[in-house]
Amino acid sequence: MKKVGSLCLMGLLLFVLAACTATQDAGKEEGSKDSKESREKVLHLNNGAEPTSFDPPIGFDSYSWTALNNLMEGLTRLNADHEPEGAMAEKWDVSEDGKVYTFHIRDNAKWSNGDDVTAGDFVFAWKRLLNPETGSPAAFLGYFIEGGEAFNNGDGSADEVKVKAVDEKTFEVTLTSPQAYFLSVISNPAFFPINEKVAKENPEWFAEADTFVANGAFKLTEWEHDSHFVMEKNEQYWDADSVKLDKVNWAMVNDSNTDYQLYKTGELDTSDVPADLSKQLFEEGKVNVEDQAGTYFYRFNLEKEPFQNKNIRKAFAMAVDQQQMVDFVTKNKEKPAYGFVSSGFNDPSGNDFRETSGNLVKTNIEEAKSLLEKGLEEEGYDKLPEVTLTYSTSDTHQKIAEALQQMFKENLGVDVKLANMEWNVFQDEQKAGKFQLSRSSFLADYGDPINFLENFQTGHSMNRTAWSNAEYDNLIKQAKNEADEAKRFELMYKAEKILMEDMPIIPIHFYNYVYLQNEDVSGIVRHPVGYMELKWADKK
Repeated sequence: MKKVGSLCLMGLLLFVLAACTATQDAGKEEGSKDSKESREKVLHLNNGAEPTSFDPPIGFDSYSWTALNNLMEGLTRLNADHEPEGAMAEKWDVSEDGKVYTFHIRDNAKWSNGDDVTAGDFVFAWKRLLNPETGSPAAFLGYFIEGGEAFNNGDGSADEVKVKAVDEKTFEVTLTSPQAYFLSVISNPAFFPINEKVAKENPEWFAEADTFVANGAFKLTEWEHDSHFVMEKNEQYWDADSVKLDKVNWAMVNDSNTDYQLYKTGELDTSDVPADLSKQLFEEGKVNVEDQAGTYFYRFNLEKEPFQNKNIRKAFAMAVDQQQMVDFVTKNKEKPAYGFVSSGFNDPSGNDFRETSGNLVKTNIEEAKSLLEKGLEEEGYDKLPEVTLTYSTSDTHQKIAEALQQMFKENLGVDVKLANMEWNVFQDEQKAGKFQLSRSSFLADYGDPINFLENFQTGHSMNRTAWSNAEYDNLIKQAKNEADEAKRFELMYKAEKILMEDMPIIPIHFYNYVYLQNEDVSGIVRHPVGYMELKWADKK
């Protein structure tokens, strides 16, 4: 960093120096904004960490989604009311049986390099999503495409996946069965097109700003890895006239207190709410709260002792006090989670899924102790094998982990070790099944309870617990092919009860959006399914 001048002399408060170091320039030029930037509409946001990947089928997580959702666009996108609307596709036709969709791509749909967005780009991208060699954690989302699951599982070929380019601007897909949520699913970044010509010339096109080709409202113009990245308005975007921002600068700061300090000094336009300040900020009326569909939870690994034992898993789960966690640890008005599916999804009778399914796990210390003793006896343990709880680096995750450690000690008499690691390493290790008990989160990919429940099918890429239950798998399969909505919800209610009875996870709380925002900023849409929409954002 350059010297900041006399302001950083001895009289400057130490926390400001710390903030200067932690920002890693907060994704923008240091010092005063030049006259050009002062004339531009520039939004300053915090991504929290380095994106996992800007390759659409790989960047399937919160650190990649929001940026991808604004750099690229699928056939549909979610509007301000969170409903799917035409995007790359200006219209579509649906067959009488509800299984064949024919999308008509806009004539003015362009890539940032000037190429036309074609039906072939979608065929290439969707088959690549399903290709087992791609290794996409989002591939399961494409299983409703005829031939998709077989191809991804190695039992079929790419040619058998029923997606095709009827002509350059007409894309057709055939589904295994009618899907009420199909248009919502394909707004997900996993279904974004990929410029086939660019990808074949450079398979790593997504890895750097100078090779990235976008088709969304913004284009990637700068990316200093593990520091910051910059997006600028994409003039080639079909609806560029609706885009008001000139530029978005993204910092990568994973500490909520530093995030807040940068917001206070004007270096960020939004901020999370640090738990230590939440009471004060809520009382001052400065905090915004919006719905978000997702669950913060911990995964047991059933292939690691002692969690192969159901009663030991249930003992650990019942020793957790979710209400205390949200009241005294996270302190952001989240709802405690006593099941896995979050609220906000209504069945055909208009009843909320969560309320109907009810509380499927609840704090019960005496029963937890009894179940632990029973599990120890079943396994022939004189004492419980050593347990390590692992979380990804973040002050919030650390506080939750420490609270869990204390609850296990006080309520079960069990000493649990804590370990943490950076996000990308943590994610790889968790996928590889290396942890006993590890922190997780799920943000809905689309607006339906089946999206939560499908994660725990046997062998599913998002399972990561080694849990397997044939009855559960069958219920999910039936629900995915059931056209009668009342019957479909009944199947899902049964499935969630089995999940929480076997307890391969400990739900902690349901997510919400709790944030501070610069009063000069407007038009940011925060979708419940987990990412921000900047297409309509503005800044005075």
